[in-house]
Amino acid sequence: MALKWGILSAGKICNDFVNALNYLPDNEHQIVGVAASKKEKAEEFARKHNIPLAYECYEDLAKDKSIDIVYIGSINTTHYALCKLVLSNKKHLLCEKPLCLKYKDAEELITMAKKNMLFFMEAVWSRCFPVYNELSQLLTSNVIGDVMYLTANLGIPISSVDRIKNKELGGGTIFDLGVYVLQLAILVFGRNPQSVSAVGHLNENGVDESINYVLKYYDGKTATFCTHSKIKMDNSAVIYGSKGHIKIKESFHAPIAISVNDGEEKIFPLPPVEGENYFGCSQGLVYEAIEVRNCINKGLLESPKMTHEDSLTIAKWQEEICKLIGSQY
Repeated sequence: MALKWGILSAGKICNDFVNALNYLPDNEHQIVGVAASKKEKAEEFARKHNIPLAYECYEDLAKDKSIDIVYIGSINTTHYALCKLVLSNKKHLLCEKPLCLKYKDAEELITMAKKNMLFFMEAVWSRCFPVYNELSQLLTSNVIGDVMYLTANLGIPISSVDRIKNKELGGGTIFDLGVYVLQLAILVFGRNPQSVSAVGHLNENGVDESINYVLKYYDGKTATFCTHSKIKMDNSAVIYGSKGHIKIKESFHAPIAISVNDGEEKIFPLPPVEGENYFGCSQGLVYEAIEVRNCINKGLLESPKMTHEDSLTIAKWQEEICKLIGSQY
């Protein structure tokens, strides 16, 4: 049976996610309708993507009983309220990162989803890429021995973009890019570092333009990261162990290739998704949609690839890092 989607917001990431859904078989995924901040935006989006319904408002979409699951791709500051709206109307939910700007809000939403027996996932699409499956297998197989050090960087010159530079939109690299480096630390070393430290540079609006992070784990293990909105970095990740290293080249958060000890890369080509895409490698959103349907069909309330505890850990670290660099939300 097809999973029936409602799309909440009509921005660029929603465009790319809808393209991914439309690539998948109709008997597995169907888009019922879209809602946006203005009905005119929803109507334009619906025409572009051949979506049957454009709702008057968010509430109308959330209350439509024909919808199984809602995808939220709105600006960061609206995630909490819109997630609460969707969950209160008993819909499964996939919400773009960051789940919330405050830990307590993320905790409340997850509790609410569990209480209502609803599937709920933060859309950290990285975890659904085949390269991440391969990485997990390599780490489990001990191919590089005892893992001691992890480093990654994610730098994209986007500091002038409104959603990055403005506090009222939930700006800063900590929320736009930071989730990707932090989720990698969890995947490699787990959720319980000995300490989290960071330094950052803030813009005139009090949100970070760049951050350097250090997560110190026990037994000599360390993760160091950088997120930057003013320069292009190589956007790679390297995991070092006692027997060698694993490398994920650009971009590690949406990768197609992985190598061990600089050997031949193992390539996982992206699905041939049609339509205009705004974000690099966003054809990989197909993997996320497949994961969501698989979990719901199994009766799961969370994805084993991106768990509630992972989302709560990231939210806790983001809040802590904001305090460390002097960017308070």
